[in-house]
Amino acid sequence: MKNSTLTPEESLLLITKTIEEMKQRFKNNGHILIFWGLLTFVVAMSQFTLYNFEYYKIHWYPSFLYPLGAIYMTVYIWKEYKKKKLPKTLIGNILGKMGWLIGLNFMILGFFFSQKIGDATAPVFLIFLAFFIFLAGISIKFKPLIISGVMLNLFAFATFYVHDHYLYLVMAIGSFALTIPGILLNNARRKENV
Repeated sequence: MKNSTLTPEESLLLITKTIEEMKQRFKNNGHILIFWGLLTFVVAMSQFTLYNFEYYKIHWYPSFLYPLGAIYMTVYIWKEYKKKKLPKTLIGNILGKMGWLIGLNFMILGFFFSQKIGDATAPVFLIFLAFFIFLAGISIKFKPLIISGVMLNLFAFATFYVHDHYLYLVMAIGSFALTIPGILLNNARRKENV
């Protein structure tokens, strides 16, 4: 392999090209954000309903949909990369690994430490999610993701003042921080393909 030094202009062009490729991949996969947003909405509303009908012992059962969603997403992404033979990019690797790390932390916190965290569980989840959404938006320079990340972060801090009976409802509302940018990405892709 030949080593060559890039000029500043070539470096900038390479960085710009990488960002544009990632933005295009996000546009092609906006449905992934929609999937996670809708899954979060369904889980949170199910928990809200069970909790408010005083099914306290089982209100957390809908959370088992998250690991199932992760399995589905793993298989889907693996098949897509294999089918399209997409090269891996640094930004894609970082966002992918970060998404998995945050998702794994969500599950560990939710299943093993929610009793210790207590009422702060929903705000902490939303802060983690806001961080990921903001970072993804910055990485691909997509303003709706950046704005969603910032708004969700502010929303998460306000959640500390919400009564515990409504925390699942707050999580359901927070899920739109994923769903709306996903819809916007899908619409951007459709406009390009018209």
